[in-house]
Amino acid sequence: MTKLELMKVKDAAKELPDHFAMDWQTIASAPFDRDLEVAVLDAGETHAVVFPCRRVLRGWVSAETAAPVAIHPTHWREWKASNSALFVVLGPGIAQGGDL
Repeated sequence: MTKLELMKVKDAAKELPDHFAMDWQTIASAPFDRDLEVAVLDAGETHAVVFPCRRVLRGWVSAETAAPVAIHPTHWREWKASNSALFVVLGPGIAQGGDL
């Protein structure tokens, strides 16, 4: 999996209503073993990763697959499906990632 595939950017998040906004925390305070939304710095801009990640002793893994991810996040916040403009809810208990 390429770095680009791992780090799809949620550019549309800038257009989300204010009630979706949550304060980002510094990565040093990220809890272990919990689904988190993480952000990385790239070319001086902050980009949120579009899939939930978990902090583990050896670094970061995808919360969905437990596969290691090659990222060095700088900030985190609680993962909620509604944080992502790329996440489409189809009904109770049914969710699917979508493209913008």
